[in-house]
Amino acid sequence: MAEVSEVLMSVLSTIRVPRPGDRVHKDECALSFSSPESEGGLYVCMNSFLGFGSQYVDRHHTRSGQRAYLHISRTRKAPKEDEENSGSGDPPKKKPTRLAIGIEGGFNVEHEQYEEEVKVVLFPDRQEVTSDDLATMPDLVRERVSLAMAGLMSADSVSHALQVQQWDGEVRAESRHAVELKQLDNGTKIPPSGWRCEVCDLQENLWMNLSDGRVFCGRRYFDGSGGNNHALLHFQQTGHPLAVKLGTITPDGADVYSYDEDDMVLDPKLPEHLSHFGIDMMTMEKTEHTMTELEIAVNQRVGEWEVIQESGATLRPLSGPGLTGMKNLGNSCYLNSVMQVLFTVPDFQSKYVSNIDKIFDEAPSDPTQDFKTQVAKLGYGLLSGEYSKPAPDPGEGSEPSSEPRGDQVGIAARMFKALVGRGHPEFSTNRQQDAQEFLLHFINMVERNCRSGVNPSEAFRFLVEERIVCQQSQKAKYTQRVDYILQLPVPMDQATNTEELQEAERRREEADSSGAPPPAPVRACIPFTACMAALSEPETLTDFWSSAAQAKTTATKTTRFASFPDHMVIQVKKFTFGQDWVPKKLDVSIDVPDTLDLTALRGTGQQPGEELLPEVAPPPLMTPDVEVKAPVLDDSTVSQLCEMGFPLEACRKAVYYTGNTGIDAAMNWVMGHMDDPDFSAPMVLPGTSSAPGTTPTESVSEEHLATIVSMGFSRDQATRALRATSNVLERAVDWIFSHLDDLESMEVSEGGRSAAESEGSREPPPGPKVRDGPGKYELFAFISHMGTSTMCGHYVCHIKKDQQWVIFNDQKVCASEKPPKDLGYLYFYRRVTE
Repeated sequence: MAEVSEVLMSVLSTIRVPRPGDRVHKDECALSFSSPESEGGLYVCMNSFLGFGSQYVDRHHTRSGQRAYLHISRTRKAPKEDEENSGSGDPPKKKPTRLAIGIEGGFNVEHEQYEEEVKVVLFPDRQEVTSDDLATMPDLVRERVSLAMAGLMSADSVSHALQVQQWDGEVRAESRHAVELKQLDNGTKIPPSGWRCEVCDLQENLWMNLSDGRVFCGRRYFDGSGGNNHALLHFQQTGHPLAVKLGTITPDGADVYSYDEDDMVLDPKLPEHLSHFGIDMMTMEKTEHTMTELEIAVNQRVGEWEVIQESGATLRPLSGPGLTGMKNLGNSCYLNSVMQVLFTVPDFQSKYVSNIDKIFDEAPSDPTQDFKTQVAKLGYGLLSGEYSKPAPDPGEGSEPSSEPRGDQVGIAARMFKALVGRGHPEFSTNRQQDAQEFLLHFINMVERNCRSGVNPSEAFRFLVEERIVCQQSQKAKYTQRVDYILQLPVPMDQATNTEELQEAERRREEADSSGAPPPAPVRACIPFTACMAALSEPETLTDFWSSAAQAKTTATKTTRFASFPDHMVIQVKKFTFGQDWVPKKLDVSIDVPDTLDLTALRGTGQQPGEELLPEVAPPPLMTPDVEVKAPVLDDSTVSQLCEMGFPLEACRKAVYYTGNTGIDAAMNWVMGHMDDPDFSAPMVLPGTSSAPGTTPTESVSEEHLATIVSMGFSRDQATRALRATSNVLERAVDWIFSHLDDLESMEVSEGGRSAAESEGSREPPPGPKVRDGPGKYELFAFISHMGTSTMCGHYVCHIKKDQQWVIFNDQKVCASEKPPKDLGYLYFYRRVTE
């Protein structure tokens, strides 16, 4: 022990006590999905606080020279029997009473019981030091090492902090109408019970308007239950904004909804407003579920959705290489589904998994922040089969169940999710997201991090040819653009079961008028051929600016493929907007084929004898060195967009960035950028400042600098981009990629390393490379969505492996019996080679 004490004394200066702000990785290995529960436990560097599994700790010791590691190992405890158990062997779980995560009363982050063993291990000889051993060592060693051990064990790990990000769905703002609310002196007095809707006599989900005391039923829910919208109709007729849900009134408050603000709100004068109509809050008791309780019930039923997703006794659990489940980290099923599919594509396998040793050897000192390392780690975790093991039976300690349920130990991609979502207003949260948007976001990150060397996203990249013919001059214009996803329209008027749909609508209207329960919904059946016909038919442009006629006229636009990618992604445009701009999902069944021939949709370019429209120069590309002049915008288009309710600055941007080409193009721009953090911010031309007083010498964010440098650019390039875009990271990244020619003379590095260490040469990357070949494809995967919106619900994916369809439902991996190919959202095809 004296020898060990001497070793500890010699490395004492490298042992740190975690400080606030330090990133402590004590739950997940930086290079694998090993954890303290894994065989061999986890080794946490006592200087950098990075965690490593037993297979990678020697690599870190060799590269860093660090010798002291805190070894954490955990073994799962068998759950204790409880007198309140129902015989399942599981302790009773407290039901959530609050629509929140990580807050008392909310949804608890799953916490299992473990026996934990902690000790210091000294490398390279792996000498072990326990707390008891420290007691016999000199005071300086004992105090310093004990403090470091205690600090590490008490510190919140990065993954735990991400897992329990507090989210409170009950935080409500005070209504702007509450304080000055005008209440009518109409003599109305509300009894303490026996309420009915004044229109349909419904006796539940009732709301009393706080302006006139009238009682109506609430909104109809997506499944047809709830009310008949009479409270909403009353607001639309009278403009009286606030209503209270009868049955939720207690001395502590009640559910108050503002129809004008379209949200649940707080009414600080609620006792006074209720008293006006004879209601004494102090004597009222709750008889109805609050809106929060209803939402909690929906969230608790998510587990039942997994049963619906082909889960059941008939499905055979699968495991092995390429059959690894992924844990749901809280609405992360969109990410799980996309990444499962991507790592069946050979380009992603060869880029990240086949080269994993080289990637790990070249990883920076903190691999948790390196994109290539974390993608390779995820790919290997999914394909190796190392984590494709049955999950332990919760009722039998660590022994596997005798009847597998399809659940696996799987992998929890917390580190990956945190990295790819960092800085993004949506993907950095625990909210549900659109799988298509995440796919494009991830492809964009791959593009940015593969500026030299092999780029796997080229497997999806294709060129689109757009042919616009001016109807006045009959001259044509050809443009090409890069795309990664084919968006397939859904022509609802082409449904093959029109009569059945009309009859269902008639029964629904009858039920609405009579107050009867709504009938079961009928799904529209749309032929795939009708969708393809809608995609290929010419589109009429009514506000096209013709350079030949020098005026606005009508034009037709035809879209075709200028190239066919190796892998074709098709998005069925199920999510759309109604006439009132409320998002909705089309409930459709489409007979998507197993094989697809797109040959007839290949573009042919300029036709013989066809005249082209005169070229009109696009707006000049501005840089900080060029004087920026105010653009000339089409005021009529700006006005039309403003009349639709969009912010003025957003409308100006839409018209500017679409080159004054008309309302259709501007509207498409608006719909594609509504989620941008600067959507309604004042328009800033490229190369100008967004705020008065901003100068080219303004200091830039070191964090933003580090992010851009990690993408392969030099510090000078990153500084120039940030100064050109007023320190806005997302705009800076877009700016730097649109100014590659301007940066040609500047040194380019990859991952913070010198250019000599990068994958390719110093030559600036060429324009987008596209692969081309026959337009014949076969279906190999699809992602399906359940729910009413991309912002809620659940995603699963089906992947064809060795001629067998497999369903990946988070941690469940099973052989699929009836893959619902007609209900998919994203379809993935691969080229069929003759």
